[in-house]
Amino acid sequence: MAKSTQLIDNEVFRAYATYAGIVLIKMMLMSLITAYFRITRKAFVNPEDTESFGKGENAKKYLRTDPDVERARRGHLNDLENIVPFVGIGLLYALSGPELSTALLHFRIFTGARILHTFAYLIPLPQPGRGLSWAVGYSVTFSMAYKVLKTAWLL
Repeated sequence: MAKSTQLIDNEVFRAYATYAGIVLIKMMLMSLITAYFRITRKAFVNPEDTESFGKGENAKKYLRTDPDVERARRGHLNDLENIVPFVGIGLLYALSGPELSTALLHFRIFTGARILHTFAYLIPLPQPGRGLSWAVGYSVTFSMAYKVLKTAWLL
């Protein structure tokens, strides 16, 4: 079994840890952006969140949806659907022994695609920008998954 100090000395693993950390922090920031829009637009989904605005009917008017909140929330959900698989598959990929240059290409393209996807979602940019950025990131994750399966099962 490899010691943790051996993993951290592995350049591919360090690259993986760096880019996985970047996209995980980006995903965490999406929850703060959603909260920012909820507070500034006064659009809440839970009654207890409206108590600072009063009680009863006065507070109920803040139980509503807002397009900006929903857009940020959908962007965050999309991050969950794409970054979590990248973290898992990326770890297996990093441990499968890829060339550093190939691994960096995968990690950097995925990270760039997810950052672009966030801007395309929040600004919003016209399609196909958001769709293409999603497809690029998804393709990278799929490519890494194929490499893992090829290495593990000798495909």
